[in-house]
Amino acid sequence: MSGQSGLSLRARGAIAGSAAVLLAVVAVGYTVRARPGPAVTTSGTAEAGTASSTAEAGAARGDGPRLRVLSNGVLSTVSLQDPGGPRTLTSQRCDRAFAAADTIACLRPVNPLGATQLAILGHDLRERRSIPLTGFPNRLRVSASGRMVAWTLFIDGHSYASGGGFSTRAGILDTRTGTLVDSVETFAATVDGRPYRAADMNVWGVTFTGDDNRFYATMSSGGHRYLVEGDFAARTFRTVTDGVECPSLSPDGTRIAFKAAIGGDPARGWRLSVLDLATKKTVALAESHSVDDQAIWLDDRTVAYGLQRSDGTNDVWAVPADGTGGPRLFVSGANSPSVDGSGA
Repeated sequence: MSGQSGLSLRARGAIAGSAAVLLAVVAVGYTVRARPGPAVTTSGTAEAGTASSTAEAGAARGDGPRLRVLSNGVLSTVSLQDPGGPRTLTSQRCDRAFAAADTIACLRPVNPLGATQLAILGHDLRERRSIPLTGFPNRLRVSASGRMVAWTLFIDGHSYASGGGFSTRAGILDTRTGTLVDSVETFAATVDGRPYRAADMNVWGVTFTGDDNRFYATMSSGGHRYLVEGDFAARTFRTVTDGVECPSLSPDGTRIAFKAAIGGDPARGWRLSVLDLATKKTVALAESHSVDDQAIWLDDRTVAYGLQRSDGTNDVWAVPADGTGGPRLFVSGANSPSVDGSGA
C-alpha cells in the first residue's frame, strides 16, 4: 500500500528493524498499565510446546465454552467459566491468534525483516493453508462462522500513536472459496458520500458481520480515523463516523467496541468505548487505563482486551460494555483472546 511517511528506503529499513526488535520483546498493541498484576500461573495439561493436538482438541471439547489465548506466545485454551483455572497449552506459537467455529488463525514472524506467515488451522491443529505475508503482525480476526479471516500488518513504523509515521496493510481471506485480498485499500472508498482516494490512506482492524460479507474497519486519511463499513463481494467501503479505531462488532450486531483517542490525540492514549450503530451514541467504559488493542466481546454485555504490566507480562481484562462497574482481571499472563466457537 501507499505509505504515509515518505521515508527513504534506508530510513524505512531502520524503522522496520526497530519494529522487529520491539515485536520480539512485547506483543504489538498493548499499553503498559501501572496497576500490578498477580503472579502468572499456567497449570495446563502439558508444558508449553509439548502438548499434543489430541490432548488440546480434547480439552476444547470439555465442559462449557473455551477461551483461546496466547500464553507467552503459545496457543492455549482455558475455560470461559473458570478463566483462572487450568490452562491447556499446545505446540503452536503465534504473535497473534484468533479462533471461531472450526478455524484458528495464527500470525507468525518468519524473520526480523518483516516476513510473516499466516497459518490457518483446524481445531485438531492441523494446518489447512499457509500464506506468506510482508509486515509485522498486529491485528487478526475470524468471522463467527470460521469462513472469513482478516489480518493487519505494520509495513512502516510500529505504533498507531504517531500521526504520519506508520503504514499498515489489511488483508482478507475467504477460506471457503480461497479468494484472497492482499490489501483492503484497493477497495473503492466513499467518504461522506463521495468517492475518495488518497496516498495517505491506511486500513486496519477488520471485524466481520454475521453474513460473512460485510465488515467494519478503521480507515485513516487526512488526519481522520474513520469507522468504515465494507462489502467484500462488491470491493467497496464507506465511512460511518469519525474517531473510531480498532472496531469490534458485538454478537448482536448493534454496537462497536473501539478505542477512542483521548482528546482526539492518539499520542495521549486511548479510552475503551462502545458505539451504538443506530444512534451513534458513544459510551466510555470503566477502564481508565489506555487500551491499545482490538477488544473482543465475551458476550453482549462484556468486553475483554489485553494490557501489559510494567514488567512486560500481558494480561486479559474484562469490563461491562455499558460503562458501569469496573475492570477485572480475566486471564493472567495471556493476550490475543477469542471465544472458541464464536467471535467477531
